[in-house]
Amino acid sequence: MVGPVQIVDLFSGPGGLSEGFAAAKDARHKSAYEIGISIEKDKAAHRTLRLRAFLRKFPEIPDEYYRWLKIGGDQPTWSEIYPDEWKKASNEAICAELGLAETTALLSSAIAEINRAAKGRTVLIGGPPCQAYSLVGRARNRGKKDYVPAKDQRHYLYREYCRVLNELSPAVFVMENVKGMLSSTVEGLAIFGQVVNDLKNSGPGYRLYTISGDDNDELLPSHFLLQAEDYGVPQARHRVIIVGVRADIALRLPRGFSPKLIKSEKAVTVADVLSNLPRLRSGLSRDDNEAAWKEAMASAISQVRRASSDYQGEKPEAFHAALGEVEARLASGTAPARWSSVRTTLPASIPFKLRAFLNDSRLSALHGHETRGHMPSDLSRYLFAACYAVAEGSSPKASRFPTDIAPEHANWKSGKFDDRFRVQRWHHPSSTVTSHISKDGHYFIHPDPTQCRSLTVREAARLQTFPDNYVFLGNRTEQYIQVGNAVPPFLALQIAEAVLPIFDYV
Repeated sequence: MVGPVQIVDLFSGPGGLSEGFAAAKDARHKSAYEIGISIEKDKAAHRTLRLRAFLRKFPEIPDEYYRWLKIGGDQPTWSEIYPDEWKKASNEAICAELGLAETTALLSSAIAEINRAAKGRTVLIGGPPCQAYSLVGRARNRGKKDYVPAKDQRHYLYREYCRVLNELSPAVFVMENVKGMLSSTVEGLAIFGQVVNDLKNSGPGYRLYTISGDDNDELLPSHFLLQAEDYGVPQARHRVIIVGVRADIALRLPRGFSPKLIKSEKAVTVADVLSNLPRLRSGLSRDDNEAAWKEAMASAISQVRRASSDYQGEKPEAFHAALGEVEARLASGTAPARWSSVRTTLPASIPFKLRAFLNDSRLSALHGHETRGHMPSDLSRYLFAACYAVAEGSSPKASRFPTDIAPEHANWKSGKFDDRFRVQRWHHPSSTVTSHISKDGHYFIHPDPTQCRSLTVREAARLQTFPDNYVFLGNRTEQYIQVGNAVPPFLALQIAEAVLPIFDYV
């Protein structure tokens, strides 16, 4: 009997790609893939990765896990309760930096063992760190004194991916990266062309495929760009996905075969995945309590009403109606809590496959649904922006902000700050969830003005399609970073399913 395809996962983060691959089933409804080894250098992300690896060692997640999520407090000592499973997880999910000699030796040993057991049924997955390629990262780098792109080793971390390709010679590889990779250059040379050439010529050679439906006869860089919102992810996340099939296997594939994703019939929206979560209030960055928050909100409402006497939108009545609803709810009684572990039923509006992926019927408590504190001055900006989005159906640009509540930046209306405060609209996919969500939340304002806050970790995880039973470890900032850097697991599942038929020809 043929066993699961063995996975080597590099630059794993909290495990978005591996979660999707691990969820894929074969024709017998058995696990189609199994993770042989995953490598991540960030300690907090590694802790998350290892915990998930541990849970996959069981046919069903242990009761102790659900009990911990319900009660809270310190995580159980898994190494004492389930020593064998914890040891296996610790041998699978490794905290190490790729490119170092000791990591190379450890990985080489694991690859040799995987190759002996897998009989060629292997897949390499991963996304080399993208800071040097991303448009925001490149803008930051230009502002650094003495920054020399050619000396930035982050441009070349994909070569470690190629080194593992040479050593593992997997049947298939999947590389993910930001769309900025398509236009990034070093000393006038296009990075993407170099990446593609190196991938093609790694190991025994690879044929490259897009999975977006574009013609492979004349591959253009743009063909490798995948728009996640087209495939049931409630987020406009545009990423480069390169699929490679070992050349000898590609020759055996049926004529015309190409791994493709099937586009969703309808977009999944912010409302689909967030509207049923318990309402929460924003916090205050200092001296937070319910009374202080209500006072700060009352002040913000008054400030926004005064500042909006010269409203710049098209629907002032709708704006003031939304603001009035916030005021009425504030006066109606007790404010919502800042956190909730209450688990609510996922809406029927979510397509069945995604709903089944997110849901866990054994789960009785959600993790990570807690707000952070905001400065009182930001409450008025969040309130204005959210009410504007309700009225106008779009997030306000800087030029639409009343002067009295705009930040005190000399070039606030220069265009550089147009999207400084961005509301996630109910009836659309969200904007791209990035690690910047860990900073201040201004780009990720909740669409409900009455909550007047940025998104929680759990809400960001929902937009990224992490299952509701997926827990991110570390402090809250580290959790936001993990969620923002990850590949949406539901997208990874579809990629895993698309490439699975290739292994019939290994």
